[in-house]
Amino acid sequence: MRKANPNANAEKQKRFRERQKQKGHKEVRGYVSPEALKCYAEIADKTHWTDGDILSNSLRITYAAYKCGQIKLLNDWLKENGY
Repeated sequence: MRKANPNANAEKQKRFRERQKQKGHKEVRGYVSPEALKCYAEIADKTHWTDGDILSNSLRITYAAYKCGQIKLLNDWLKENGY
């Protein structure tokens, strides 16, 4: 019986990361679009938050909008303002 390649998963992950970089995405705990990266850079510059803080606070804001029934309002604002 043949053993599976122990490096197969690492190689697959490396190929995935390379494809994301070629698309212009940056890993910040996931891959983000170039538009989102501009927002990320501005938030990081103004707040001096870490990647984890930015992600955490973004999720908390989105969740708060959802819980308050304002997710459509937030989404519409993002679309109207080019985000």
